[in-house]
Amino acid sequence: MAEPQAQSQQPKAFPVSWDQFHRDAKALAWRLAGAGPFSAIVAITRGGLVPAAIVARELNVRLIETVCVESYHDYKSQGELRLLKTVAPSIVKLGGKGVLIVDDLVDTGKTAKVVRELLPGAHFATVYAKPMGRPLVDTFITEVSQDTWIYFPWDTGLAFVPPIQEGGA
Repeated sequence: MAEPQAQSQQPKAFPVSWDQFHRDAKALAWRLAGAGPFSAIVAITRGGLVPAAIVARELNVRLIETVCVESYHDYKSQGELRLLKTVAPSIVKLGGKGVLIVDDLVDTGKTAKVVRELLPGAHFATVYAKPMGRPLVDTFITEVSQDTWIYFPWDTGLAFVPPIQEGGA
């Protein structure tokens, strides 16, 4: 009898639909409703743009700023972190007071650490969190394992996926 082949150390796939992401981002807004009030939201681009828009609508925040950080260079591996655009001085001078930072995911925490240094007193919220980055966020909705790869709806399309037993996600 042949031994079963060992599973490769592929990341676990966690595909998220637009509907699910919207529900999760709205759940984040519900959690944040009691943590404010917030006078400004800082979205970490690009992943934080969509949840920041949903949270801003639900919390009725009109001042939305971005901080542009690049860390994933080929969608699969994190490289050197680069701050492409910092936060407006008018928001930085608040030191984070009344500021909500929003991102889609905290993974290793590298991006979160850089943004936290810019706005140390801000409330940091993400839709999803992995264990390495989780201590850097104040509020999140769903925790996934460190070896899980989240496929966001803006990065995917409809395609056939084989069953898990046949190597599918």
